[in-house]
Amino acid sequence: MASPLLRIHNLTFAVEGRTILDRLNLAIEPCEIHALLGANGSGKTTLAYLLMGCEGYRPTGGTVIFAGIDLLTLPIHERAKLGLTLAWQEPARFEGITVREYLTLGHAGGDPEWLLKLVGLDPDRYVDRLVDKTLSGGERHRIELASVLAMKPKLAILDEPAAGIDMLSIHQIIEVIRALKAQGSAVLLITHQEEVATIADAASQLCNGHIVCTGSPSLVIERFRGRTCVRCDGEACGYDRT
Repeated sequence: MASPLLRIHNLTFAVEGRTILDRLNLAIEPCEIHALLGANGSGKTTLAYLLMGCEGYRPTGGTVIFAGIDLLTLPIHERAKLGLTLAWQEPARFEGITVREYLTLGHAGGDPEWLLKLVGLDPDRYVDRLVDKTLSGGERHRIELASVLAMKPKLAILDEPAAGIDMLSIHQIIEVIRALKAQGSAVLLITHQEEVATIADAASQLCNGHIVCTGSPSLVIERFRGRTCVRCDGEACGYDRT
């Protein structure tokens, strides 16, 4: 049996004595869409930043194997070279180049016009615009997402912002995720939108930094829907840290 593309084992992260992720275990297969549901404060974005190797995010325990390689020993740029990318929480970072140049920067190919249409932007209006402060935050987020598609990563981590549903319609989000899978990318979809999570191949629920349920999207969504916490306290989902 082939190994998962990503295997997380007992991943733990603590800051100033507070445990954010607690012995987290998760596996994602190649080309799999895996939805991760959790209330605010459950550790979803922390997990994304740990996987990407963002500054200030170093685990206090556990292992992460990506494409057969120990991910935690690598700096962020080496993780990107392996085919790991993170989108949505941070908008397009390059300034002073055109959108067309941004969407083809370091990429083997791809059609900038098609990519822009897929994320709901009119190519005639955007393809020759500069990536600069004249773009709104929502426009920059969409362009960043188009860039992720152009990269054709092995694993795209889509960490949906709180305002993500205003930025893109549910239909557009679903189309982008399907396009990623069609080109051979796996997707870790970090979301609180149940309708988006339904398109996943598998799903998990994160509570207080711990995976409390993994299975079909319908099963996990039902459990997530039944929670009573608005912000994660680790108790309403049935997880006892002891």
